[in-house]
Amino acid sequence: MIKGNVHKYGDNVDTDVIIPARYLNVSEASELAKHCMEDIDTNFVNKVKAGDIMMGGMNFGCGSSREHAPIAIKASGISLVIAESFARIFYRNAINTGLAILECREAAQDIENGDEVEADLSTGLIKNLTKKKTYQAVAFPPFIREIIEAGGLINSVKNK
Repeated sequence: MIKGNVHKYGDNVDTDVIIPARYLNVSEASELAKHCMEDIDTNFVNKVKAGDIMMGGMNFGCGSSREHAPIAIKASGISLVIAESFARIFYRNAINTGLAILECREAAQDIENGDEVEADLSTGLIKNLTKKKTYQAVAFPPFIREIIEAGGLINSVKNK
């Protein structure tokens, strides 16, 4: 079960605003986290708390194929990204790096910045504790949840 406060962004949040290209020479996750979202939300790193949830609209993570984007989000303390839809390469990179994601149009449209949200990755059930509403996302199959729970594809393979 994941529970946290929401940091909400709109449609077409691309990898260049998730982690600006000027930081791509950095490979340490904690360093990437210091610059996460800074071109779209200069105060993000000061307000995010471990366990918080990021919310996006349509086509979240579009742009380049850099794995730095989900790594920066995860290292910033975000435990889950919920969006109307994800760019396919970001979707796969999120799984590969162990960043939990859920697609749910209704939740992405209804949940507001600052709302407290709880999500169950095994069922896809999302609860807006602030508004007392629930939404249903499609849950990942067990083998993908195992990758995410292991912290990413490399850790999952090492564990086997």
